[in-house]
Amino acid sequence: MTVSRRQFIAAGCAAGGALGHSLAAGAAPAVPALTLACSNYVRFMPIATGDVRPNDLALTWVRGDRTEMLRRATDDAAIDGGESSMAQHVMRLDRGDRSLVAVPVFPLRNFTARDLYTRKGTALNAGTLGGRRIGIYNWGASGAVWYRHLVRYFGHDVTKIAWVVGGTDGPATVTVPDPPPSHVSKAPTGASLSDLLVAGTIDAFFAPLPPRKYHPVDGPIVRVFPDFRAVEQKYFADTRCYPPQHVVLIRRASWDRDRTVGTRLVDAFNESETMFEAAQRQFPYNSPWLIADVEDAARLMGADYHAHGLEKNRHAVDVFCRSAFEDGLLKRRLTADDFFADFLKA
Repeated sequence: MTVSRRQFIAAGCAAGGALGHSLAAGAAPAVPALTLACSNYVRFMPIATGDVRPNDLALTWVRGDRTEMLRRATDDAAIDGGESSMAQHVMRLDRGDRSLVAVPVFPLRNFTARDLYTRKGTALNAGTLGGRRIGIYNWGASGAVWYRHLVRYFGHDVTKIAWVVGGTDGPATVTVPDPPPSHVSKAPTGASLSDLLVAGTIDAFFAPLPPRKYHPVDGPIVRVFPDFRAVEQKYFADTRCYPPQHVVLIRRASWDRDRTVGTRLVDAFNESETMFEAAQRQFPYNSPWLIADVEDAARLMGADYHAHGLEKNRHAVDVFCRSAFEDGLLKRRLTADDFFADFLKA
C-alpha cells in the first residue's frame, strides 16, 4: 500500500503523542520542595553544602543571622518554616494554635551553668542562690526555662528568688507575665542587668552570651561557676538532659502537602551530625585540644548526644514542658507527645 507523505507525518505525530502520554503516565511523581530558615550553625554545614540531602525532598536551606532566621521561620510566608523557639511553640500549643508543626530536629542545645554571672569577689555558689535577686534576659525564652530548671536542680524554689528581667548590656524591651507574679519584675528604665550587678542591686544574672564587662580574671563581672564544665557534666549525669532550646517548625499548609517530610528531615539531620562528628576528629582542629573535648563528650554523653528524632529526645522535651508549666508559662501540663503530636500521627 502506498502511503502519502501527509499520511506518514500524521501517523508519526500520533505515535509520538501516544509515546509521550505513556512516558508522562509512568513518570515518577514530583519531589516535594521545602524552604527552611536556620541560623548559620557549623554543625549543619553538610546540609548547607549539599553533601547531605534528604531523600526525595528538595530542601532549600536558608542561613543567616539568628534573630532574623527565627523571625522568618514563623513570620515569612515566602518560606515553609525553620528554626524556632521551643518555648514560643509550647505556649502556642497551650493556646490551641496548631498553625505550625514541630519536627524533632533540634538546631540549638546548650548547657546553662556557664551562663550565670556575678560580681568579682562575690561568694556565690549552687547552694547559696536561694532567696537572692537574680537577673534574667527574658522570662519566656527557651533558655530561661532551662535556667530556672537549673536553679530547681540546685534545690531552690524559684518563687523564692526575686527575678529581674532586662537586657544584658543595655536597656531592652522585655515582657513579663501579665499580671506579673510577685517575685518577677522588670529592670528599672534605662538600666541593664550588667549595671544592676556592678552596682550591687542584683546578686547575679543569667545571659546566653557573655556580657561585655565579663572577664574571667579582671572582671568586674565573672562566672559563678568558672569550672562550669564539671557542673554541667554532673547536671547531665543526674538529669540526662542536654537542653534543647530550638526546634524545626513547618507551616501547616506546607506540612499538609506531604506529611512524610518530617521523617526525611530527621534522617537527613542525623546523617549531617554523623558527618560533622567524623570531620571533628580530623585535621585541622579548631583548637589544639579539640579532639580531647570531642572524645570526652562522647565518653560522658554517648556518641549520639546530638541525635535528632523523638525517642532520643523524649525525656528532655518532657522535662522542658513540665518546667514551662511549673514556671506558669502554660495553663496545662503538656508532654513531648503533645509537642510532636502531628509528627507522631504522620
